[in-house]
Amino acid sequence: MNYRHIFHAGNFADAFKHIVLIALIESLKNKDAPFCYLDTHAGCAQYDLDSESAKKTHEYRTGVGRIFKQKNFPRLVQTYVDCIREINPDDTLHFYPGSPHFVRQLLRPQDHMILSELHATDFKTLKKHYHEDKQVATHHQDGWLSLKAFLPPKERRGLVLIDPPYEDPTEFFSVAEKIQPALKRFETGVFALWYPMKSNIARNPFYRDVKKLITRPTLFVEISFWPEDGGASLHGSGMLIINPPWTLDTTLREILPWLWQTLSPHRQGEWKIF
Repeated sequence: MNYRHIFHAGNFADAFKHIVLIALIESLKNKDAPFCYLDTHAGCAQYDLDSESAKKTHEYRTGVGRIFKQKNFPRLVQTYVDCIREINPDDTLHFYPGSPHFVRQLLRPQDHMILSELHATDFKTLKKHYHEDKQVATHHQDGWLSLKAFLPPKERRGLVLIDPPYEDPTEFFSVAEKIQPALKRFETGVFALWYPMKSNIARNPFYRDVKKLITRPTLFVEISFWPEDGGASLHGSGMLIINPPWTLDTTLREILPWLWQTLSPHRQGEWKIF
């Protein structure tokens, strides 16, 4: 496994993913009962945007960089910005939070999270960051195996974020099959799968597999910033939400127009929920 998220931290796909993630966590907090958050591909707790790796691409300028230039934010986007400012007290972008860091800032005392990461260096950083945190458990293992190892959680409610690197070109077309047994173990859980939208990957087989294999309610949320055939290798990204909270559709329809306008300077692409 060679993928390192530092090259892409804070880009438009990250901003989209993390704002949807915040919406999901806030939905779970509408009930007092505790919940568990499982992140199968957790990465690092935070990323140094001043590092040589991040400077090679400067991808954060296409995402969080554009958002930070705004003055007024929708409520959940304000939460997203506040989480980032917590680790950038001078209000200048030096660090970008990983998914675990966003969630950790939003957890209540009764909630906890389980983080899995396979990359040895990233796991070492992750473990060091949370080694004294009793609400966080870190595990050095394959994220797909975590779906079997940690589900169902003792709380019997929670969110599972699946954000694989898709290093294997065939992985995108097997994710529905991989999720199916995990969903049987945790039928009431909310599952969120991030996926790339690339010009050379047809998504129709993925949609068909989800509809065929996943019997629970589903919601596809997608945002793109270039046309499908516009030549961009990554023109957008999506989130498949299984067992979506009943208010999520409405919440995202209020946020996505603002996000698309902010991150799409040339007004190309689109956002959609289906």
